[in-house]
Amino acid sequence: MFAIPLGDGAELRPLEPWRAEEFLAHMNRGREFVGRHIGLPDAAADLESARGWLQSYADKTAADAGRLYGIWLDGLLVGGVLFRTFDAGAGNCEAGCWLEPAATGRGLVTRAARVIIDWAVRERGMHRVEWHVSSENTPSVNVAKRLGMTRDAVLREAYPYRGVRQNTEIWSVLAPEWLAEHG
Repeated sequence: MFAIPLGDGAELRPLEPWRAEEFLAHMNRGREFVGRHIGLPDAAADLESARGWLQSYADKTAADAGRLYGIWLDGLLVGGVLFRTFDAGAGNCEAGCWLEPAATGRGLVTRAARVIIDWAVRERGMHRVEWHVSSENTPSVNVAKRLGMTRDAVLREAYPYRGVRQNTEIWSVLAPEWLAEHG
């Protein structure tokens, strides 16, 4: 339907249920790497669950409660960014990301997140964009920093993941800060 160039052969596109096979193949390539910090690989364990997860975001999009976009590099789905939550009435949303190992270190997530955050702030009037991340996920923490976010809090041992309680950092950027930084 549309593609937004991210540079270096990368594009940002909607990631919809009809792409379930492609999404599952992507998850299979990055399952262990992506699953180090987030449960997405567990939620997309087979074709049926992958399609269901994509459909849940199609439903969120229809309800204006979330959004999901894939990152393609040279025509191959390698990751994505999303609004896990999106509350237009309150002006708050939570952005997030994932990436398979072959696509790391290129700035793709940072560029893609800038696109969706800019849209949320400028087009949808979001006031606060949050980024929730395990304290152990240094690359994602660094994305939050590159996006100009401020660390608001550390929720100590708040997230039980695969039998281990993790610290969750909450980062955010407010619309006036975003607009001052990005014109």
